[in-house]
Amino acid sequence: MRKLRVYYQDKAAGMLEETDEGYRFTYDPDWVAQGCEPVSLSLALRKEPWESRSLFAFFDGLVPEGWLLDLGVRNWKLDPADRFGLLAAFCRDTIGAVGVEELEAEEDGHA
Repeated sequence: MRKLRVYYQDKAAGMLEETDEGYRFTYDPDWVAQGCEPVSLSLALRKEPWESRSLFAFFDGLVPEGWLLDLGVRNWKLDPADRFGLLAAFCRDTIGAVGVEELEAEEDGHA
């Protein structure tokens, strides 16, 4: 199972996971307790995880399109159908408030 830590304005806001059933986004408990802003209006702030069979539209929308996508797919040898992988590769440092960081096995407690 692949995981991405999701940042909002450079602060850890939650975790996006690829599961056997699809995808799960869970806000960090501290983020919820502090009443921070949601990362997206479509992913309202709550303790319970958000679940979806497809990658959440908000996160999918962060993946570039056109020539930039083509360039990354070609240079990094990425699978253009792997939207989660594309999100991990392209969205570490975005122009917007939200970024992601791929977690290594030892970081997510599965060493």
